[in-house]
Amino acid sequence: MAYDPQLADRVRSLLADADAVTERKMFGGIGWTIGGNMAAGAHNDGRLMIRCSKEDFEQLLSEPGADGMKKGTRNLTGWLLIDSNAVADNRSLSRWVARGRAYAESLPRRQ
Repeated sequence: MAYDPQLADRVRSLLADADAVTERKMFGGIGWTIGGNMAAGAHNDGRLMIRCSKEDFEQLLSEPGADGMKKGTRNLTGWLLIDSNAVADNRSLSRWVARGRAYAESLPRRQ
């Protein structure tokens, strides 16, 4: 499955005003970094990808539609995949993207 271009457009518009935002292909989809730090993405399976702190990960994982990412058999703490139904409305999408944005903006800029 390919990433959802409509989801990508919606995320793109939410991050358009971020300082030092960059869009690039990754994980078979599209990801957005802020200051070189991952914030959000349109994953290749149609879901929204969000980066969060390891401290917030478990609490966010308990929210409806949220699932953890895996690389092979390894769980990637701090990476969430959000089901498309959980971000179908703009308010929900905005809330999730704001979380990823806040985390990326809290980190030191990467060169």
